[in-house]
Amino acid sequence: MYSACMSTSDRLIESTRELLWERGYVGTSPKAILERAGAGQGSMYHHFKGKPDLALAAIRRTAEDLRATAEGVLGGSGSPYERIEAYLRRERDVLRGCPIGRLTMDPDVIASDELRAPVDETIDWIRERIAGIVEEGKEQGQFASSLDGEEIAATVLATVQGGYVLARASGSPAAFDTGVRGLLSLLTPPSP
Repeated sequence: MYSACMSTSDRLIESTRELLWERGYVGTSPKAILERAGAGQGSMYHHFKGKPDLALAAIRRTAEDLRATAEGVLGGSGSPYERIEAYLRRERDVLRGCPIGRLTMDPDVIASDELRAPVDETIDWIRERIAGIVEEGKEQGQFASSLDGEEIAATVLATVQGGYVLARASGSPAAFDTGVRGLLSLLTPPSP
């Protein structure tokens, strides 16, 4: 399943990332992690202090990957509107949900300050990044001066995360796509 050149530590982190996304913290047993990673018994404890330590490494890597993906489109070329549109329309596995957003619904992750920290930091980072882009668009006259960057950023995040929930509930990405189209229609710059 994993590349032969991937270290045991990386295989453990990657398998934990996938299992957290699929099953949540409680459903991610050390046995399932080892089986998915193709690692022998004791490997987890050789590389990590235990399941919480491994879960933290996995959540951090997921957060880093999500931020890098978001920055790839938010920091790309185009107008502020086009960059927000690119973020909203980027390719996603909508029916699987957001690997970070799903962790916000995991009571064990939320109950742990340490496990929750990379989740909070990532959400805050995306919100701040989008708010900055909205402010940039206001300065360029692309967005109405009455828009509040923080409020629009929160709305973008709510649309994405809510879209995942609605899509999973209906078994179709259509609900996600509808929410994105609706938000973009509200943000469309006025014609000159």
